[in-house]
Formats: sequence, structure tokens, C-alpha cells
Amino acid sequence: MKSMTGCGRGECAQDGFKITVEVHSINRKQADIQVDLPPDLEVLESLIRDTIHEAVSRGRLTVKVLLHAPTGRSSARMHLNRELARAYTQELRHLAKELKLDGKVSLDHIIRAPGVFQTDEQLVQAEDFWASVEKALRQALGALLKMRAREGAHLARDLTGRVQLMRKAAAKIAQRAPVVAEQYRKQLVERTRTAGVEVAPDDDRLLKEVVLFADRCDISEELTRLTSHFEQFAALAKTDEPVGRTLDFLAQEMNREINTIGSKANDAQISHAVVALKAELEKFREQAQNVE
Repeated sequence: MKSMTGCGRGECAQDGFKITVEVHSINRKQADIQVDLPPDLEVLESLIRDTIHEAVSRGRLTVKVLLHAPTGRSSARMHLNRELARAYTQELRHLAKELKLDGKVSLDHIIRAPGVFQTDEQLVQAEDFWASVEKALRQALGALLKMRAREGAHLARDLTGRVQLMRKAAAKIAQRAPVVAEQYRKQLVERTRTAGVEVAPDDDRLLKEVVLFADRCDISEELTRLTSHFEQFAALAKTDEPVGRTLDFLAQEMNREINTIGSKANDAQISHAVVALKAELEKFREQAQNVE
């Protein structure tokens, strides 16, 4: 069982450049990945997403990739793109002539044009850096998964504790359920006596009413299914596979059975136990929202 929250960082050096990848994740029902890349590495986004999907199935992830050179290196050196400068000059002259504008194309116009001057970083070929980006990314994901696993262990213990409390409440209900019909029979006899009507313990009408009441209040099937859901959770808690969505569904099914028990059981003690069940289930449901 893994949490959906965590962070990780990875680094890799290549040709004097240092690549840093930072990954942060928070809760989200689906996988939602946001990638922040330097402009020259944007073509790598799909590869980065594919790599993340291999490791993470749920949660909102923010990935930041940084590309920089060590301090003091010639990374700040400027390069003049002469071919681009000539192309700008020619096009600007044609445009001035077409629009019948006065004035000549100056050097100031050209050097301000995008791409005429480029730094070492801007000359980077993204595909050449993919191996280094991938290495740093996998380091970051490894750290992220370790953190998510540690947090997931805490979540598993907490959820297991919630289920144990629900088991105890369900056991009290199962112990109390057989007594309810007999108590109802005694209440009927007492009411008839209070009304001045004597009814024999084996009176058919009395027995029929008790049987109908017992049938309406029978919660054995609901208790069996609820116990089955507890067992399903115990199995899920032992797996390393993503179980968050399954836990969401399991909580819904538990809630269905608990509500049915509450509506059927015509008994104060069972009603109190149902309240305890609902309280723990709500805590279980909230905690399960953090599981991948």
C-alpha cells in the first residue's frame, strides 16, 4: 500500500551541463501530471510522461526539469546566428519596400530579433540530452516512491486499526441480533396483558407476528457481507499494487451494508453499534483518499 503524497529529486551531468529533476505528488483520484521544462527540452515531455506512468498510477504530480551549467563555465557565452541575421535583414528590407516605408534596417533591429544571439543552453539538442534527463528522472521517481511507500505503511496501520474497531462493532451487533426477536415477543405479551387481554405463549397470532418481525429485522446477510469486506481489506493491505480505487469502492459497499443494518435493526443497542460503525467508516473513507 502506497501513499499518494511525496517528493523526489535527481541529478545528472552531461557535457558540462547539470540536469536536475524535481518531482512532487499530492492526492488526486486520477493520474494528473504537470511537466515544467526549459524551452529547449519541451520535445521530451511525452517521454517524461510515459516514464512517470510506468511508476505512478494515481495522484497529481508536478515535475520540474532544470538545465544549467556550472558557475564560471562559458555557459553565458553568446553565439551569433549569422544566417538568421541575414534572413531577418532581407525580410525586413522586403517588408519596408512593400509597405513603402522610409528608413534603413539597422544593426539594432537585427540584434533584437529572436534567435540572432543564443547562449550555450539555447543551442542544446533536446534528443541528445534524453538519456541524462531520464536518469535524473528515474532517480527522482525512486526517491518519490520510497517516500510514498513509507507513508503508505503508516496509512495501512491506521486503516487496519479502523477496520478492527468496525469488526468489534459488527461482532456486538451479531451477538445482539438473535435476542431482538425474543425481546419483541416479550414486549407483545406485556402489551396485551397491560391491555387486559390474555394471550397464550404459543398463540398462533403471536407467533406469526414474531416471525414476521424477525424476518424484517434479519441482518445475517448484511453482517456476512460486511465481514467479507473486512477480509477483502486485509488482503489489499498486504499487496504492493495500487489499491486506492478498490478501497474507495470497498468503503461504498461497507456503507451500503451498515445503512441496511441500521434501517432493519429495531433495537437501541444495535443502533448504537451502527453509529460507531459509521463513525469509523467515515474515518476509514477519509484516510483511504490518500492511498494510491
